[in-house]
Amino acid sequence: MQERHVADNAPLAPLTTFRLGGPATRLVTATTDDEVIAAVREADEAGTPLLIIGGGSNLVIGDKGFDGTALRIATRGFALDGTTLELAAGENWSDAVARTVEAGLAGVECLAGIPGSAGATPIQNVGAYGQDVSETLTEVVAYDRSTGETVTLSSQECGFSYRHSRFKQHPDRFVVLRVRFALEDADGLSAPLRYEQTARALGVATGERVPLTVARKTVLALRAGKGMVLDPEDHDTWSAGSFFTNPVLTEAEHAEFVRRVHDRLGPDAAPPAFPDGDGRVKTSAAWLIDRAGFTKGYGSGPARISTKHTLALTNRGQATTEDLLALAREVRDGVRDAFGVTLVNEPVTVGVSL
Repeated sequence: MQERHVADNAPLAPLTTFRLGGPATRLVTATTDDEVIAAVREADEAGTPLLIIGGGSNLVIGDKGFDGTALRIATRGFALDGTTLELAAGENWSDAVARTVEAGLAGVECLAGIPGSAGATPIQNVGAYGQDVSETLTEVVAYDRSTGETVTLSSQECGFSYRHSRFKQHPDRFVVLRVRFALEDADGLSAPLRYEQTARALGVATGERVPLTVARKTVLALRAGKGMVLDPEDHDTWSAGSFFTNPVLTEAEHAEFVRRVHDRLGPDAAPPAFPDGDGRVKTSAAWLIDRAGFTKGYGSGPARISTKHTLALTNRGQATTEDLLALAREVRDGVRDAFGVTLVNEPVTVGVSL
């Protein structure tokens, strides 16, 4: 490994979209799969704690930093073979989506503008505007730290569910190296639109297809309106996007939730409800936050709710991680007190917890 790839006492805040967190004892930047594997093996053999960093869009790093090796995956690779796409883990996801649209291939166009790296997408089963990566992802090539081998996992072996996967369940086992997708050639048209807001913005019915470029442009505009497209000049984008996942409730939990909504907001209040299989119901974290009294722009300190979207917690420029966590706890506890639902953070916390 070349010396230029290694730095001691290295700042991590600039590598995250929150721009928060203390330094790492050691930072290794890997530009090839072999360098990634070598750095992981070196840390594991030495018993050194290891933090994997891709695009840094889903990380909340503590103010004290990380006592160990931070490995920044900066590999590159975009390969199309017909409708099959292979991405290196370090590829910028938003740029990769743009290239698939340029190639006339459908399947990930509604995931445009999502910050972060391609290698992070299967971990969280990234999704937005009616698409999830699990719908088109076919294989993940990863280094298995438990066996010291490189493995190829099928989509089924990834254990995908809502914002969850086998990689998230076992965060210290796999290091994603490459991700493969099966896209669709629909003569320049998008996949059928499933998200009502997107269809409405396009003036079409759900289930219809539109030109790929139009679908991507519309999603980018919707995301930008919510502060969900990175812009260094806009503090509403100094965030991790959606800070909390949408709660999935059992039938009994949902019934109790609706009762509390009616008690608080009146009998005509109708919280969002989406069937999620096995009798479960998914509701909206943004709706809960807003109705609990945490509106856009809430807060008086250096960490506040975005002025564009209640689901984004933001660094207004001088925040610390502890400032952010204090706000997150206030929102979580306020929603629980109001509606009996406990929100779960979507970003990964490092050295801290909610």
